[in-house]
Amino acid sequence: MSKSVLRKDKTCLNCRHVVDQRFCPNCGQENTESRKTFHHLFIHFFEDLTHYENAFWRTIRNLLFKPSSLTKEYLSGKRLSYLAPVRLYIFISFITFFLITVIPDSEDNMIKADQTKTTNYIDKNGIARDSIVAAAKNLNEVLSEANLSGIDTVNYNLGNKRGIMKFGYDSVKQLDSVQKNAAPSEKFSDFEYSAYKNFILLKNSNTRAEIIEKFKESFIHNLPKVLFIYMPIFALFLWFFHNKKRWYYFDHGIFTLHYFSFLLLTTLLLFLIDQLLNAFGDIPILSFINNTIHFVGYIWIFYYFFPAHHRFYGEYRAVSFIKSMVLFFINSIFILLILILFAAYTFINLH
Repeated sequence: MSKSVLRKDKTCLNCRHVVDQRFCPNCGQENTESRKTFHHLFIHFFEDLTHYENAFWRTIRNLLFKPSSLTKEYLSGKRLSYLAPVRLYIFISFITFFLITVIPDSEDNMIKADQTKTTNYIDKNGIARDSIVAAAKNLNEVLSEANLSGIDTVNYNLGNKRGIMKFGYDSVKQLDSVQKNAAPSEKFSDFEYSAYKNFILLKNSNTRAEIIEKFKESFIHNLPKVLFIYMPIFALFLWFFHNKKRWYYFDHGIFTLHYFSFLLLTTLLLFLIDQLLNAFGDIPILSFINNTIHFVGYIWIFYYFFPAHHRFYGEYRAVSFIKSMVLFFINSIFILLILILFAAYTFINLH
C-alpha cells in the first residue's frame, strides 16, 4: 500500500469527483499530493514496476519454478496478483541486457590480461618481433612472385596490433574505382558495395580486438529487439498447432511472453552467479559449484518448455510431447537463422 500523504482537498485531480477515501470511486486515481520528493519518485517508480505488495516476488517465483502456472492464473482472471505479461517482459529484458552490458565479463578480462602480457613480452623481445615481421614480409613476397592473384595476402602490423585479412581492396578509393570503371556485369550491387565499404572503413580505423568488442556491444544492444520481433512468430506457431476454437491467438501470446521472460531471467541469474563466483578467483571448489549450477540451469532451460506446454494446453502427454518436440525444433531453426542474419547485419553496419 502506498504511504503517500493524502490531500486535504477531497476533489479528485483527475476527474473532479468527490473522494471520500484514498482512491477516487469514479476513476480510481489515488488522492495524494502531486508534488513529491525524489525519494517518493523513486519509490513510486519501483512500486509501479513491481506492484510492491509481493506481486513482483510471487510473479518471479511462479515464473521460475511453476511452468505455465503464471499464464493460467492470468488468463483465469487473476490479473492484480501478478505483474502484467508485457510489463514483466519489458522489465526483465531491460534489467537483463542492461546488467550484461554494464558488468564486464570475467572471461573477457582474463583474455585481455593475457593479450597484454603477450604484447609486453613481444615488445621486450625485439628479436622475436623482428622475426615475425620478416616472416610475414617473406610470405607476401613469395605469394607475389608466384603471381597467386586469387589468394589474399596477410597484413601483419604489430605496431597497431592488426592481423586482419585483406579482401582485395585497401581503401574506399579502390572500391569506387572498380565500381566506376568495371564492366556492368562486374560491378557490385548496392548491398555489396555498402557492405564492402563499411568493412574497409571499419578495418582501417579499428584493431581486430576493437572490431570484436564493437560487434559484441552492438549485437547485445539490438538483441532485445530481435527477440521482441520474434515473439509474435513463436505465438503464431503455437496457434498453428492447437485448437483454434479453444485457444485464441491472445492466449498463445501470453504464454509466449511468460516463456521468453523465463528464458531471459534464467540467463540473467546464471550470468550473475558466474560473475559473482569468478570474482573470487580460480578456486577449484567455486569452479565446481559454478559449473554444476550452470549445468542444472541449462537443463532446466531446455526442459522447461515441455511441462509448460503440457500443463497449459492440457493435452495427453504423448501428444503434448510430440507437439513440443516439433515446435522446439521449428523454433530453434528459425531463431538460429534470424540470429545469423542479425549477426551479419550487425557486422555490416558497424562503424
